[in-house]
Amino acid sequence: MVTARKQQKGFTLIELLIVVTIVGILAGIAVVNVKHAKRKASEAVLKANLALMRKGIDDYYADKQKYPASLQELVDAKYMRKLPPDPITESAETWIEVREEMVDQFDQQTDFGAEVVEPGIVDVQSGAEGSTLDGVPYADL
Repeated sequence: MVTARKQQKGFTLIELLIVVTIVGILAGIAVVNVKHAKRKASEAVLKANLALMRKGIDDYYADKQKYPASLQELVDAKYMRKLPPDPITESAETWIEVREEMVDQFDQQTDFGAEVVEPGIVDVQSGAEGSTLDGVPYADL
């Protein structure tokens, strides 16, 4: 009888339970890591889009010595190919334009009078509600 038992091939119930438990633990760790992957990616794209638009605003100001009147003006002046969508709201219409204060600039050509310059866009923020995984409101990025 002893020789017959040694010749049997297969796994015992204990071995199978151990393997299933290990696989379950690894799957649980993977699910926790993947759970917020899409949201992390959306937040990374949001930060990149904001940086792109802010760079466009700065470049526009450096070239024209005034801020753009709208975000669309950055596209029209070829500082961006198109207005990127907010990845959280999935719309290009939800950007919040932060405008400069009204500024009276003295006309350089004449000594009398002041030229009123319309306030331009100095910054852009996300119009999405809520906050990032780190707890920072989207509007504060």
